[in-house]
Parts: sequence; structure tokens; C-alpha cells
Amino acid sequence: MSEYGAELFKGTAWYYSRYRPLYPSSLIRFLVNKFSLNGEGRLLDLGCGTGQLALRFNDWFEETIGVDTEPEMLDEANRLSNANRVDDVRWLQGRAEELAAEWGSFRLITIAKAFHWMDRESTLEILYNSTEENGGIAIIDNFNKIQKSSNWQLKVNETVKRWLGDERKAGNRIYTPPKERYEDTVANSRFKAVESHVLPSYSYTWTIDSILGNLYSSSFASKRLFGDNLERFEHDLKSALLDVDSAGVFTEELAVSVITAMKK
Repeated sequence: MSEYGAELFKGTAWYYSRYRPLYPSSLIRFLVNKFSLNGEGRLLDLGCGTGQLALRFNDWFEETIGVDTEPEMLDEANRLSNANRVDDVRWLQGRAEELAAEWGSFRLITIAKAFHWMDRESTLEILYNSTEENGGIAIIDNFNKIQKSSNWQLKVNETVKRWLGDERKAGNRIYTPPKERYEDTVANSRFKAVESHVLPSYSYTWTIDSILGNLYSSSFASKRLFGDNLERFEHDLKSALLDVDSAGVFTEELAVSVITAMKK
């Protein structure tokens, strides 16, 4: 993530904690069953953002560690953990390379929608050494390669590109997507029993305000990127969306994909 600069998600944390769709309970149940979680051991959520996923595992571990490079994200995570009275969680700022020597070992390590920002090969080696003998990792995303964008999503994409350009911005440079599939990257690491899973999809309802909030939670469409054009962009997007649905309510089928692997 450091290659994109220190301001990749600057100004997004408030929107991130309020407008990113929460992962469904089916994901929690899947991981509990897959890794035979029983309240023992420790969880590491690497690239934890504002901590919503890590906090969902409060009852399934003795301690949870959330790690992120962005201090604003961790401030929101701390606010959420305090609001929910979760005491057995710690939030650490930094990268795996900087913290691994002191963070101990874990029964489960999760990476949710953050693996693409990491030096994936070296991160997996660090995580292998940080995983308990009977533990493993789970790399989680909402990506569904067979699902096509709906009309309203196409309108959102078109409008963002009209104001920010065709290339996806990321911090101080243009985003470069991984060339190798995550499954192959994990299979080439020391982790064993690599499996890919797609959980049943679920319907999520968006409003114009939540669509805007979700955009502002992202690295490629954060508020600061629009500069003095922000109000005009918002007016443009609202008009485009109301042309699709005059009620301003939109639905999306979200599918959760999970890559799991074990230490042995």
C-alpha cells in the first residue's frame, strides 16, 4: 500500500464506517464452521479499515487484533468498539512487515477487500509464520466475476469517470490491479489446502445518499478528489440516478467470495 502514498484513504473513514455494506451473517457462520472456532485463540484482521468485520467475531476469540495503515480508519474502529463495549480488541497502526515481530500468533487471519493493496507474496510469508499450527487464513471480497453491472451501477461508473477521468486514481498514482488470481498467489505460498468459496448472494438496498457515501468511502472517488467540482458532481449523479428510478431506491445482489487456506 505504501507505493500509493500516505493519503490513499484520507478523509474516507467517516463514510467507510457508515456506508460500506456490512458482511452478512452467513460469512461469520461459514468461517466459524470452517475453522472450528470455539472462543479460544486470537484473530488478526489485516487491513481492518474501521473494524466492522473484526468486531463481528467478538464472541469467537479470546482477543482480536485489527491492523491498518490509516490512523483515521483506526480512530473510527476505536469509536465503534467503544460504542459496542468490546474490550478484547486492539487496533494497531502499521504494516505487516513492521508489526509481525511483536503481534504474536493467531488462530485465524482475515483480509477483507484489502489484499490488492498489499505486497501479497511477502505478506503471505509473514502471515504463515504468524499462524498457529491448526490455524489458517481467509481472504474475503465481494467480487463476483459472472455478475453484470445493473443500469444504475453503469450510470454511477459513467458519472464518476466523467468527473475524475477514465483511469482509476489511488493515492498519488493510478491503480494497478493484481495480474495473478488470489487463489494462485495463495497456492504458491507455504499455506496448504487452498479452497475458493462463493457464499449465497444477498440483496442490498441503496439510496442516492448511501451510494454517494459509499463512493466517498473509496480510494478512487473520495471527496477530496473532486475539489471544487463536488457539488456539481453530486447534482450530476443524482440526476442520472433519478432518470433510472424516480424513487431513488436501487438494489444490488452482493456475493461474498472467500479463499481459505490452512497452515498444515
